[in-house]
Amino acid sequence: MFKQANTLLILFMLPMFCLAQDGVEANLLGHWHDPSIPGSSFYDNRYNEVWGHYVNGREIGIIGSTQGTHFIDVTDPASPEEVAFVAGKFQGTSVVHRDYKTFGNYIYAVCDEGPSSLQIFDVSDLPDTVYTVYDSDALFVRAHNCWVDTSSQKFYLFAAGGGALGFTGLAVYDISEPLNPVFINKFNSIGGFGFGHVHDGFVRNDTAYLNCGNDGFCVADFSNPASPTLLGTMTGYQGAGYNHAGWLSEDAQYYYLTDETHGSPVKTVDVSDFADISVVDTYNAESVQSQIPHNPIVACDYLYVSYYYDGLQVYDISDPENVTRALYYDTYDAPDGTSYKGAWGVYPFLPSGNILVSDMQTGLYVFEGVGDGCNGPSVAVQNPAQNDFEIYPQPASDFLTIAMNGSLEDMHLQLVNSEGKTVWFQANLPASDQVQLELPAGLPNGLYILHLKGEKQMSTHKLLIQRN
Repeated sequence: MFKQANTLLILFMLPMFCLAQDGVEANLLGHWHDPSIPGSSFYDNRYNEVWGHYVNGREIGIIGSTQGTHFIDVTDPASPEEVAFVAGKFQGTSVVHRDYKTFGNYIYAVCDEGPSSLQIFDVSDLPDTVYTVYDSDALFVRAHNCWVDTSSQKFYLFAAGGGALGFTGLAVYDISEPLNPVFINKFNSIGGFGFGHVHDGFVRNDTAYLNCGNDGFCVADFSNPASPTLLGTMTGYQGAGYNHAGWLSEDAQYYYLTDETHGSPVKTVDVSDFADISVVDTYNAESVQSQIPHNPIVACDYLYVSYYYDGLQVYDISDPENVTRALYYDTYDAPDGTSYKGAWGVYPFLPSGNILVSDMQTGLYVFEGVGDGCNGPSVAVQNPAQNDFEIYPQPASDFLTIAMNGSLEDMHLQLVNSEGKTVWFQANLPASDQVQLELPAGLPNGLYILHLKGEKQMSTHKLLIQRN
């Protein structure tokens, strides 16, 4: 009986080991870690969320810790360097969660422990310095996660509370004046769908995709943020667990969802019809125990997932209903367990295409990207003088003219919104010193970052889009 049981176990496990060979191990380029930072008393995590920013020709990794926010210059990924640090209003071993989102050159930061605050950082002078331009608990004290919808200039808080806010599942603020957030409303239900809290969410053009923990998933229209409209829900589905986080595909047809539950797979969710939201594919880290997916992000045809014990996982989603694994790297080399350790967050939107990952115990990792051109070529580039280029009109509405003291031949254009997301990519500009391009339809008004990249040079410009 003992031999038979072991034989069956081996036969059961063999396919799992075969699956584990799918994809390619990612190429580690660099690593930053400060062992003097104390770990939390809950999970021994020194670190939490990671975000990124590109400014003044430098790529910056932003990683939270029990102490505050660390700004790491990763332009040379082999030599990451901390160039700035801002202490959190609340620090210490009670801190587990921090979260970050970008609005232009402002970083909005929240913490979910202690007497904390909303912090807003001006990072326009990085890598030289960071300015803390707002640090107050007047609006709220704590929040689990946050989001900035740049198209409508709204700031969303998830699982937030304290101070004037009280405690609520979801709160919305007007940030048309970025340093003067104005409270709009708070919610524990929308259109009859109740939630104990919203753990996280993704919002684009006022359509909010909300991950509501044990209450499931819902989509709502926040065009009227004081009174949103429920568009659809999904509460019972394959592999359901604690509905944790997700990210919308660029064509808005699919939502990639993670349940923070041991053994629960990542899901491709068809959201093309809000009346019939459904899971159309599931996949995991392809490990024997199939551990816990955490935070997912979509960039072009790839889904990037920080997968706790299983580290970084990157999936090819060019066929959303038949997803395959492309890259992986285990950042946590201790044995798997039943707690929460390892890769917390991932950020794939740097112009180099490199991928940032935060590991709860061991810090910031920089990996070579998939090289799909979504975020620009993964090559060393030089920054020509900005006056070598003319970008006009400013503000732009329908057309954009780019003129250069030289030839634009084979340069690529990348337009990035204030979330760090590529919203327009134009490859191989013509062999001319001037080109007029039609702006893509549907780009919301706002401030963007325009990157012009060639094999040996890169130039960055601010672009203001203002349509009537």
